[in-house]
Amino acid sequence: MQRKVLLSLVVAAAVLVLAACGVRGGSGSQGTGGKLTGTIRVDGSSTVYPITQAIAEEFMIENPGVNVTVGSSGTGGGFEKFTRGEIQITGASRPIEDEEKARAEKNGIAYTELIVALDGVAVIINPQNDWVDHLTVEELKRIWEPNSKVKTWSDIRPGWPDEPIKLYGPGTDSGTFDYFTAAIVGSEGASRTDYTASEDDNQLVTGVANDKYALGYFGYAYYAENKDKLKAVPIDGGNGPVVPSEQTIADGTYKPLSRPVFIYVSNEAYKTRPEVKAFVDFYLDIVPEIAPEVGFVTAGEDVLADQKAKLEALK
Repeated sequence: MQRKVLLSLVVAAAVLVLAACGVRGGSGSQGTGGKLTGTIRVDGSSTVYPITQAIAEEFMIENPGVNVTVGSSGTGGGFEKFTRGEIQITGASRPIEDEEKARAEKNGIAYTELIVALDGVAVIINPQNDWVDHLTVEELKRIWEPNSKVKTWSDIRPGWPDEPIKLYGPGTDSGTFDYFTAAIVGSEGASRTDYTASEDDNQLVTGVANDKYALGYFGYAYYAENKDKLKAVPIDGGNGPVVPSEQTIADGTYKPLSRPVFIYVSNEAYKTRPEVKAFVDFYLDIVPEIAPEVGFVTAGEDVLADQKAKLEALK
């Protein structure tokens, strides 16, 4: 009798363990033994990278059979790879452009655009800079437009130091570069070229942090991570100076430098590769929690519901 009771308890425990494993394997894809397996390749925007990398790490903890590799070659570089079919997902800090759409169509790449968070482009100075209280959009345009005549701080406003202004910003493959030039200069890609450019936002942070006369711009998330060594410039978009913050980005008062950020997902990969579907579904479920942790603003519930509806339509 005791042996029968013991056997029953063992069987019951085994059932519970198997049930728990089934839940943990999640919405996901099934490989050997019912577990998610495979490799997912993600690339794209350096701005979106911190969100995607954090989510990938969480996903791989729950799904150790899946390897999610996340690159940061810039929005343009990511779209190059994505529209050639080399990666399944790309991050973007701007919407896909007509030329990129045409390349995707030519290569038979159907995709879904998903808004994952809200971001702002922060204009940054060194903390030792004690003369800049704000900048107007027109002043930013004069600084950054092609063939700019602005060489020193005093060229921006009389009374400011007659010292060379050292400029830092994203490279031309960056979606932040595209967005900033369109919003500030008035034409996407229109920019002076005599500045220190990098697709690595951490290099831009270091450049501004080490130079009293520096000015740069990059995604708000990188400013939020480095507030102890940088200072954000309030921007006057026509209604008075506004400092970038989660609140001003969310409510749209930080004009014109607030924007959504995206991931683009291969429809074929989502529909035919269970591990990709599981990761993307997981991404949208967890991004409201992850985005604020890495300096972004959570998109509204209605926005995220719309993104999930797009994926539901693919099933």
